[in-house]
Amino acid sequence: MKNQAHKLTELIKQNENEQDTRFIAIASGKGGVGKTTLSINLGYTLSKMGYKVALFDADIGLANLDVALGIKTEHNILDVLQGKISFDETLTHVEDNLYLIPGASGEEILKYNDTISLENFFSETEILNEFDFVIVDTGAGIGESVQNFCNASDEIIIVTVPEPSAITDAYALIKILHTKKEKLGMIINQSKNEKEAESVFQKISLVASKNIDNANLHIVGAIEKNTDVEKCIRKRELFTKEHPLITPSIQLESIAKNIIFNLEQNMLQGEERGFTKFFRRLLAKF
Repeated sequence: MKNQAHKLTELIKQNENEQDTRFIAIASGKGGVGKTTLSINLGYTLSKMGYKVALFDADIGLANLDVALGIKTEHNILDVLQGKISFDETLTHVEDNLYLIPGASGEEILKYNDTISLENFFSETEILNEFDFVIVDTGAGIGESVQNFCNASDEIIIVTVPEPSAITDAYALIKILHTKKEKLGMIINQSKNEKEAESVFQKISLVASKNIDNANLHIVGAIEKNTDVEKCIRKRELFTKEHPLITPSIQLESIAKNIIFNLEQNMLQGEERGFTKFFRRLLAKF
């Protein structure tokens, strides 16, 4: 096993190049807090700002970004690892500058850790060098696959809503992820107003500072509850596209700018980034 891990590390190093693709994991302690809706609308917002963005469906057992976007896909990333298709055949065009990488069972993906599968895989993925951002929509909860995808990403953003159970589950996720990541971001979704969102964040931050060593939480932003957003979710539409001037769309644009700023600061500190580096971290357990 150690020998295999060494071979994988060497293989990925050989395929590394200077690229600025940045991976943003969107996670939540529980389902139903709007994580996927935020993921796809954040991707759209970044694309409208001129960035090339891919949405990576990493929700094990419930890969549903295609459903949320109202589009049909024929293949997923597992098909590439199995050698059935080329990587560019998985990329599904959503909007200008916005693409979807359909997901599959993450557990199956991580089983493809042999050098032959990965050599073929990395030879196919140079196309991702063109992307500025990959939004990684993880599953809800604190499962191992969620942790793997989060720990491999450059930035982690935890989504919660102002409900006791959601706040409790978000804190549980924070405790686990903080063992590997020093800095974690939060978005308070479906808040009544900015004051409520700030209050929720302060409560979580206070508990974290008392119980987690060197806790480093920061609020990336808040999204207010809005009927237009709810209608778009039912219609499988992007609320940022259909209603660009409503408060949630403006708030999401502010969130996008905050994320860009935070990632640029990390880049100045020399943190490694890029697609092959993302998968090296993801497959480190092998």
